[in-house]
Amino acid sequence: MSNPDSVPFSTTLHVRDTCLCLHVQRAARALARTFDTALKPVGLNNGQFSLMMSLNRPQPATMKSVCDLLAMDRTTLTAALKVLQARGWIGSAVDPKDKRGRLLTLTEDGRAVLAKALPIWEATHAALDAALPGGNADELRSALQAVS
Repeated sequence: MSNPDSVPFSTTLHVRDTCLCLHVQRAARALARTFDTALKPVGLNNGQFSLMMSLNRPQPATMKSVCDLLAMDRTTLTAALKVLQARGWIGSAVDPKDKRGRLLTLTEDGRAVLAKALPIWEATHAALDAALPGGNADELRSALQAVS
């Protein structure tokens, strides 16, 4: 007996095999685990590394600029910052141009941790780039940028 309100299993298989969102999510989770494991010795996960790297700039960063770069909402960024601020790796100050805003910087300790993490990231990234079919990571990056 067939239920007109159900989705056939063949459709499930089709979505499993063709859904770009599913494939990108799976790949993102696998990449995140790889970088989390690699960066663990310096006390960072992949998200923290990206956040700290986004603050590695000559001038303090606004919350908005970091949110935009990391495609992150303000609430999520605030939660991520708290952990790194508690470790003394990130500083936050009132934005003199907008008293409601915050300016974010790496502390000296934060810069030191980031410097220790960078060679780990470089080695892990090089291994992943080399493992891509055809070794063409630039093509993959371009394709991902086209949809982001």
